Amino acid sequence: MNLDILTEDDRWNDVDLASVAKRAAAALSAHLGLDASIFSADILACDDARIADLNAEFRQKPTSTNVLSWPSDERGSEVIGDAPEPPDPRFDAELGDIAISFDTCQKEAIESHIPFENHLSHLIIHAILHLLGYDHVEDEDAALMEGIEIAILEKMGIQNPYELSET
Repeated sequence: MNLDILTEDDRWNDVDLASVAKRAAAALSAHLGLDASIFSADILACDDARIADLNAEFRQKPTSTNVLSWPSDERGSEVIGDAPEPPDPRFDAELGDIAISFDTCQKEAIESHIPFENHLSHLIIHAILHLLGYDHVEDEDAALMEGIEIAILEKMGIQNPYELSET
């Protein structure tokens, strides 16, 4: 997947965000049977202050969060619990935009006792799934999305993040 990364916070320079994101996107593309060379997304690597501003502007929630995503088109499934249709690469190759906060990502990784890069991989996969139309508002949709995340992360050798949060 073609990923264009804009870094606003210098702390991201100590993390190989491009490699982590590219690996996560490739694993997701392979799992879903998407041609990674066709699709693209933009990533804003920022801090808590910037993501809180974005969260307030777009979601009316003036707090920081780990990751936000803005799909370039509506792609959700019409049936709760069903996977959305994959985007048509002829018309819909640009999936959308992602913003990720260094502060919250780092804090969550430390609290969960997992490597920063593993948590970052999970958040990138989660955000790209949102760009593809997956959601977790309804329980059935959340189960589908989490199952896909777990399967992809397992293939990458990364432990199930939802088990970590339950311990």
